[in-house]
Amino acid sequence: MLLVKTLTSSTFKQALIAIGTFGMIVSALFSYVYLSTSSYVRSRSDRGIMTEYSSLQGAYERSGRDGLIALIQQRTADKSFADNVYLLVDPSLAALGGNLKAWPSTATAASGWTEFRASEPLPNATNRPLVRAMLQTLPGGDRLLVGRDIGDLDSFTDQIKTAMISAAALLFVIAGVASILVTRRTVGRIEQINATSRAIMLSGLDKRIPLRGTNDEWDRVAENLNQMLDRIETLMGEVKQVSDNVAHDLRTPLTRMRGRLEKAYHGQRIGEDHQSLIGDTIADLDAVLRIFSSITRIAQIETQARKGAFRTVNLVEIASEVVELYDAAAEQDGTRLTVVGDREVLVTGDRDLIFDAIANLVDNAIKHGRAGGQVVVANENTDGGPVISIADDGPGIPSDEREHVFKRFYRLEHSRYTPGNGLGLSLVAAVARLHGARIEMLDNSPGLKLKLWFSAPTS
Repeated sequence: MLLVKTLTSSTFKQALIAIGTFGMIVSALFSYVYLSTSSYVRSRSDRGIMTEYSSLQGAYERSGRDGLIALIQQRTADKSFADNVYLLVDPSLAALGGNLKAWPSTATAASGWTEFRASEPLPNATNRPLVRAMLQTLPGGDRLLVGRDIGDLDSFTDQIKTAMISAAALLFVIAGVASILVTRRTVGRIEQINATSRAIMLSGLDKRIPLRGTNDEWDRVAENLNQMLDRIETLMGEVKQVSDNVAHDLRTPLTRMRGRLEKAYHGQRIGEDHQSLIGDTIADLDAVLRIFSSITRIAQIETQARKGAFRTVNLVEIASEVVELYDAAAEQDGTRLTVVGDREVLVTGDRDLIFDAIANLVDNAIKHGRAGGQVVVANENTDGGPVISIADDGPGIPSDEREHVFKRFYRLEHSRYTPGNGLGLSLVAAVARLHGARIEMLDNSPGLKLKLWFSAPTS
């Protein structure tokens, strides 16, 4: 997985561009060195051939054909000229002297330079030589060829060429391996940051990016991000503390106020109008107190303070208790409430919190489902893990609203005249995060199906 991310990362692509640019520069440099070396070696050989040709031409001018033949015979007998090639032919191309038996078929020009592979080995040699030679037509019509075996020079330039290609290939391999290793290290550190970010989104601000102790730029980035997380956690704690204090401080006087109103409500000295007014006020106070209780409960869940009560529980038992609790309310609305699925679906979690979450979902399904419809609570063991779903056949939730309904105080009915406070699904989301569960909303055609995917229980 890390290798795939390495090969598809932008850092690796930039490294490939750098390697390609570097490769073109190195190839151009090596080509220049090869061509310069080859040209230098051949120019030295050409100068030697030209010097020898001048000597033979001088002998021809001084002594004619016989003197030239005598000098050629002397050269071919001298071992110090063993790499030289000589051939003098008459106008009919019949050989007059030299160490080649016949005029090369490729040498058709009257004069100039030529290269050819000899048709037979030179004396005291086993291989046919590769010859570079100077051709010239003499005044009498005879033709003179003076050259040199450049097989060793050609082998030398080929070795240089092979060495340069090998060096270039080795440099490409080293650069490629180095870029993969460097990119892999970079992607690995980025993936650590991404993994920590995902863990924070799932479980809270208590996670931190691990440091390697290398004190490099990645460690400094991780340290700065950890300090930022510390600061965010501190600020969130302060906000939570303020919220808790407000909820606590307001709940106490509101509770006292409710108590006094209830006492007055049951008193004998008030009229019916006053008693109705006090009753409505008590109902409003109860709604406010429920809001404060829900806020406090959600805050407690989000701080993960309830993980100490985790144990293996059966979702089927909890769902059955919830259905039994809401059966009377469902019957009142003409709704049929049923439990289906497997008999045992085990998860690890806080039983009370899971009960509250399922209860909120069932309550919402009954309230917002179709009158006289049905609500189905299904428990299953799937390949993806334990799952519980609550489905109704009501109007459902528009797809563009589904990402918002888990926010605190968010309600689909924006006028806010209908009963409710918009905290039920917020509590469900908090319980799901605490248990590492995934929430999925699906169309039930008609209605809504909401699924809670849990992790398999740890042994």
